Amino acid sequence: MIYEHPHRRFNPLTREWLLVSPHRTNRPWQGQVEKTPSQNLPEYDATCYLCPTNERSGGVKNADYPETFVFDNDFAALYQDVETTELAENDLLIAQSERGICRVVCFSPNHSLTLAKMQTNEIKRVVDVWQSQTADLSSDNFIKSIQIFENRGEMMGCSNPHPHGQIWASETIPNELEKELNSFEHYQAKHGNCLLCDYVKLEIEKNERLVYENDNFAVIVPFWAIYPFETMVLPKRHFGSFLELSETEKTDLADALREITSRYDLLFNVSFPYSLGFHQSPCNVVNNRDMHFHGHFYPPLLRSATVRKFLVGFEILGSPQRDITPEFAAERLRSR
Repeated sequence: MIYEHPHRRFNPLTREWLLVSPHRTNRPWQGQVEKTPSQNLPEYDATCYLCPTNERSGGVKNADYPETFVFDNDFAALYQDVETTELAENDLLIAQSERGICRVVCFSPNHSLTLAKMQTNEIKRVVDVWQSQTADLSSDNFIKSIQIFENRGEMMGCSNPHPHGQIWASETIPNELEKELNSFEHYQAKHGNCLLCDYVKLEIEKNERLVYENDNFAVIVPFWAIYPFETMVLPKRHFGSFLELSETEKTDLADALREITSRYDLLFNVSFPYSLGFHQSPCNVVNNRDMHFHGHFYPPLLRSATVRKFLVGFEILGSPQRDITPEFAAERLRSR
């Protein structure tokens, strides 16, 4: 069977290939051992700049928020007021100014929580905020893309364990979203249907890489996954953005997020690090291309709580590569 030997898999979302080498799981090297992160956190930390009533940079104090809390990032990567400038020399030195808005979303006042430890109704409040922020940010006509994401854990560069995520709303469409939009167009032109509508139906039918499903969402280890326990959160209904989620769908999205993050934590008995992000339709564009809303989980852990996967060597110079198959990863997550 092809899954048992070295083979390539095609990612129709990015139109790129990756190498799968299942036999390499037998090699003796077990990977770098990282420090296990502390899991005993207080509900309130007086030194945390995200806890209620605490002071942030520049003397700004947080509200005494009882549930969620949103504020403009004190160290934003993008600003609204930027002079419009361009650089273009011989089609080699090319640059242009970029405007945007960056915000921080605190998921809970409880410093010790993660999505995996929150109840579905608590995560639903976070989904409500993601929806309302999408509506608010898209009301600025210059905003074209709204990227909602969470970096969880020190391995993913998260400097504060308080449960929170970020929103970067930008003037142009970022690379990964642009790749996916082009792939949706290519698939639609060839098959006359939505790429992810067809994909989620196929994965549910085959049940090889399906981790969890409820009435409205499915959590899947994608056939083309790069990271060992990478997953996608896919709605069964076709829609483009947070703005189109119904109340029931928001609850089911919260349920799916709680399920997969809980299973991650149980996999190696550690608060699992990851980057989570949602891809949704661009806004304020003349010709809005069709998009199927979805979420990506990119977790770095490979074999244990302290062994991570690195993208190095052939993987950054040639093509991404993985050892354990997506089918094996899905089985591990299903069994948690």
